[in-house]
Amino acid sequence: MIRVFAALLPSATAREHLVHTLRPIYAATTNELRWTDPDNWHVTMAFYGDQPNDAAAVREHLAHAVAGRSAVNVHLSGAGSFEQRTLWLGVGGQVRGVRELMADCQLADVPFNHHRPHLTVARAGRRTREPWALADFTRALSVYRGPEFCVDRVCLMQSHLGEGRGGGPRYEVLEEYPLF
Repeated sequence: MIRVFAALLPSATAREHLVHTLRPIYAATTNELRWTDPDNWHVTMAFYGDQPNDAAAVREHLAHAVAGRSAVNVHLSGAGSFEQRTLWLGVGGQVRGVRELMADCQLADVPFNHHRPHLTVARAGRRTREPWALADFTRALSVYRGPEFCVDRVCLMQSHLGEGRGGGPRYEVLEEYPLF
């Protein structure tokens, strides 16, 4: 079995812009937040969980979900948090196209709780003593607007838990589905 999800990947320019923006925030934090690896940054379109090694049903579903869809221009914009535990950046630009694509990528029998396009940048530790930190960083990043980039593919990603930097996940692109 493999653990898979569909994602949109930010451009290298967008990723570098965000790294530069977050650098002073990284410096201001303690170990209360676990920052996500920029190499893993993505906007999750659908989570499929454990699937057979060939993920044939998911691959077929994604091929149909993206068929005939146009590329979209987006940028990372604003910030928020889920339950004061997860710090994320939102998606701006052609968001309607992203949301429609997100809906089409879902499998009916696999629940997905986050229907807002977002990119996770940090998570609070289990025993955080600084619950205010996430709220402060969310406010600070609420005015963020990154450079525009073209999303011209949906990627089927495999998650290798515990194999990334610092014991986090490592993500691998299994297949790309072009948007025209």
